[in-house]
Amino acid sequence: MAAKVVIVTGGNKGIGLAIVRALCKQFQGDVYLTARDVGRGEEAVKSLSTEGLKPMFHQLDINDVNSITTAAAFFKQKYGGVDVLVNNAGIAFKMADTAPFAVQAEVTLKTNFFATRDMLTHFLPLIKAGGRVVNVSSFVGSRTLNQCSPALQQRFRSEDITEEELVGLMEQFVEKAKKGEHKDAGWPETAYGVSKTGLTTLTMIQARRLSKERPKDGILCNACCPGWVRTDMAGPKAPKSPDEGAITPVYLALLPAGATDPHGKFVSDKEVQPW
Repeated sequence: MAAKVVIVTGGNKGIGLAIVRALCKQFQGDVYLTARDVGRGEEAVKSLSTEGLKPMFHQLDINDVNSITTAAAFFKQKYGGVDVLVNNAGIAFKMADTAPFAVQAEVTLKTNFFATRDMLTHFLPLIKAGGRVVNVSSFVGSRTLNQCSPALQQRFRSEDITEEELVGLMEQFVEKAKKGEHKDAGWPETAYGVSKTGLTTLTMIQARRLSKERPKDGILCNACCPGWVRTDMAGPKAPKSPDEGAITPVYLALLPAGATDPHGKFVSDKEVQPW
């Protein structure tokens, strides 16, 4: 019987590192801290080992499909699949960043939506029965959804939106942003927000698909907001520590065997939130 295994993307710092720390203490199996930079990833593993924890490391750059497929092949061969996947890796431009909005839109969606989707495309087939998938999204995504045009809101909230349609909408946002036409097309002025609106919607689409295609497997797939957390990304004024930010993602990663919900939901502070 292969050991159970959990993978955390972007695990070398901030909320990702805190998620790895908590899972090392609570998950019965192997915990993999993954990071795109081998040096920083190994350094993070070393720092956790000084706390008496034993995470393992695997290089994984979600912006590189070859890195994703290499990792997927490794976990399939070694563990026969994956029990828990936490998609935590993500980026955000600082408020003061002077990069043009067109650049911010393309770069932010490339990682937070398209690369995370690549992860899900290659790893969802590996999720074992009883598995858990947690996509770290943000309340900024639901706030952004409310700022979209009524037509866009209707599509993002609809039960019949397909992954292809969602991808098309995300591509449309980037194209309109490049031309400075995104506002006229009903999009708000936040690339990070749109990326997380897309990620939460993608989570709901894939949860519906799992229920349909693998109804007996009991896999639960959710998006969550860790809250406003003191990290390099969110800054020093945020009220939550990284360990506090890890609470909801870890709760979803460790939903007990046999649980049927939450599934396909957006969760914050361990509570299902309206979408």
